Amino acid sequence: MQSPSERNDGCTLVIMAKAPRPGMVKTRLAQRIPVGAVTELYRCLLDDTLALARSLGNIEVAIMCPAADAETLTQLGQGAVRVVAQKGEGLAAGLTSVFAHFTAGGHRHVVAFNSDSPHLPASVLASAFETLADHDVVVGPTNDGGYFLVGAKTAHASLFDGDGMGTQTALEALLERARKLQLSVGFTDPFYDIDVEGDLTRLAAELRVAPNRAPRTAVWLREWGRTLAELRTGTEDL
Repeated sequence: MQSPSERNDGCTLVIMAKAPRPGMVKTRLAQRIPVGAVTELYRCLLDDTLALARSLGNIEVAIMCPAADAETLTQLGQGAVRVVAQKGEGLAAGLTSVFAHFTAGGHRHVVAFNSDSPHLPASVLASAFETLADHDVVVGPTNDGGYFLVGAKTAHASLFDGDGMGTQTALEALLERARKLQLSVGFTDPFYDIDVEGDLTRLAAELRVAPNRAPRTAVWLREWGRTLAELRTGTEDL
């Protein structure tokens, strides 16, 4: 197996992750699906996301997480990826920590990626690094007003002030701050992450056709097919 230094050609993909603890991950999904099942789903999403990241080759893969989660994620990763504890609380602090940590000491291309889009085509991640060759910042927009990845070549202390990737105004706010900092911004193709029941239903349909895109998540979805069927029929109120 290649070491991180052997894979590294100046590009780092950092997964924004949490430890899969009940009640702490995918809380909106837990309104309709048992908490234990949602926790296992998150672990499947994270495992498949790491597999996607490692498939790129010649790119260092790391995890940025809340300090309280670092030990658990290190154990789950079995030493295959570097786990770094963020400074401060919340996603905005985590994103700030990504670029402060991984761009320190040299010119690098760093992309922060969420932990719940393992079905993303690898070509989109590759294109994010390519876009950084000609832009200060790269963003992967979601259809709900957020973004699933953001990349930069250096740290910009105020770029993530006040919010993070997952809110409905996150992309607009990020682009406004980038304009104020006079940073050029490039974009990847838009995609979606797994936040609410509709996202999960869409993912289930896609993975029935191509389960190899996120194999562990596909297994979880098959096992919980009855629950997903109830979500599709909408027989229960949100």
